[in-house]
Amino acid sequence: MIALIQRAARGAVRVDGQVIGEIGAGLVCLVGVTDGDGPAQARRLAERVMNYRMFPDENGRMNRSVGDIKAGILAVPQFTLAADTRRGNRPSFTPAAEPGQASDLFDAFVAALREGHPGKVATGRFGADMQVELVNDGPVTFWLEVPPARP
Repeated sequence: MIALIQRAARGAVRVDGQVIGEIGAGLVCLVGVTDGDGPAQARRLAERVMNYRMFPDENGRMNRSVGDIKAGILAVPQFTLAADTRRGNRPSFTPAAEPGQASDLFDAFVAALREGHPGKVATGRFGADMQVELVNDGPVTFWLEVPPARP
């Protein structure tokens, strides 16, 4: 599983012109699911997102997590993160999980966030045409990956 996390001053997701999820300061988290991912990857990715130290401490160093500061997390499903872009000018989505599995694992990821995060957790809608708004703070952006289990 993949998460592209961005420290944000605020973020929101709209579907059909209506806000369906929004946060103030915190993280906007775009989530991609790859073939071979399972519930263990969803839980581990949620742990990494909640505990990744990307917020400043009193000395201005990135030593605090979103959980430490109890800020919001806006989780947005984004299958294009799983694209293979190594060749050509058109992405291949072969590495992406099939939609039913990806939806279930996104839901498991969100459930793990809601279980373990002391702040607000808002989401986008799987499979919807979404407009994502964010004010990137810093900018600070990280790519987190939890590889699929090996057989």
